[in-house]
Amino acid sequence: MTEAIVTKSTGKLYTIRDITSGEIYTSNIRGKFRTHGLKLTNPVAVGDKVVYEMQADGVAMITKILPRINYVVRQSPRKKHFMHLLASNIDQAIVVVTIVEPNLKQGFIDRFLLMTEPYDIPVLIIFNKQDLYDEKELSMYQFLSDIYTKIGYTTLLTSTETGDGMEALRALVNDKMTLIAGQSGVGKSSIINTLIPELNISTKFISDYSGKGQHTTTFAEMHDLPDRGQLIDTPGIKTLSYNHLEVMDVSHNFREFFTHSDLCKYNNCSHREEPQCAVKKAIEEGSVSELRYHNYLQIIEDIENQNYWERIKEY
Repeated sequence: MTEAIVTKSTGKLYTIRDITSGEIYTSNIRGKFRTHGLKLTNPVAVGDKVVYEMQADGVAMITKILPRINYVVRQSPRKKHFMHLLASNIDQAIVVVTIVEPNLKQGFIDRFLLMTEPYDIPVLIIFNKQDLYDEKELSMYQFLSDIYTKIGYTTLLTSTETGDGMEALRALVNDKMTLIAGQSGVGKSSIINTLIPELNISTKFISDYSGKGQHTTTFAEMHDLPDRGQLIDTPGIKTLSYNHLEVMDVSHNFREFFTHSDLCKYNNCSHREEPQCAVKKAIEEGSVSELRYHNYLQIIEDIENQNYWERIKEY
C-alpha cells in the first residue's frame, strides 16, 4: 500500500506527494468515494492522506482516502446544493481580515468560525494592513480582539509593508499544518509571500471602483514553510452560506452560546424569543458579545430563508 498526501487540487486533477519518498505525482481518482452523507463537488481535499497506484502512463491513481482527523467544508459558491471541501487534517486555521481596503465585514469572521468549530480547530484571526490604520481603526481592532480572545481565539495585528506582527505569525505557524483563508483583497497572498518568499504568489490591488479585492488564488494548494510546517492556500472567499446546517447546529457552534445554553429553560432554545434564555441574559449582563449575537441572528435567518425556498421548490 503506497500512501501520499494531497498537496494541490484543481477540481479535476490532484498533485500528491509520496509520504515515504517525497516524490511528486499528478493524479486522478478511481471510482466514487464515500462522502459521509455530504453532496461534495470535490471528494478529495488538500491535506487528505490517500492510497495510490502508479499507472503505465506515469499518472498516479488515487484508490482510497484514509480516515480524516478533521476537515473544513463550505457551501459551494457555484452549486449551492453541494458542499466544497477546502482542506483536511489541519492543525489550525487562519482567517485574514482587514478593517480598511477593503472595509471590514465583521460578520465574515463568525461565518468562517462555523466551518472550524465543529472539529474544535484552533483559529488565528489576523487583522492585516496595520500600516493603513488610524486611531479609529486601531480602536476597532482592540474592540474586536477583546471579543474573540475572551472566548478562546487568537488575534494578531500584522502588516506586510512594515513587517509588524510577521515574526509572531512565523512562530505561530511553525511546525503546523495551517489552512489560510480570507476574503479577496485582504492581503492573504502578501502574507504568504512574506512567510515563503520564493513563492512570489501574484497579488492584485483593490479596485478603485468597487472597493473590493480581486481573486488571485483559483485553487487550493499546500506550500512548505522554510523551516517546518505547511500552509494551505485557498481561493479568496466572497461569501459563506450553509445549506447543510440547521439552527441548532449554529447555536452549538457559537462556543460561548453553547456554554450558557445549559442554563436555558428549554433544551432546544434558539436564543431568540424563548423565555428564561441564559444566552440573552448573558448579553444583557455583558458577558456575551452583543455583536456576536447579532451575527448569529443573521446567520440563522439566512439558513431559515434558504430552507424555506428549498421547501417551496419541492411543491
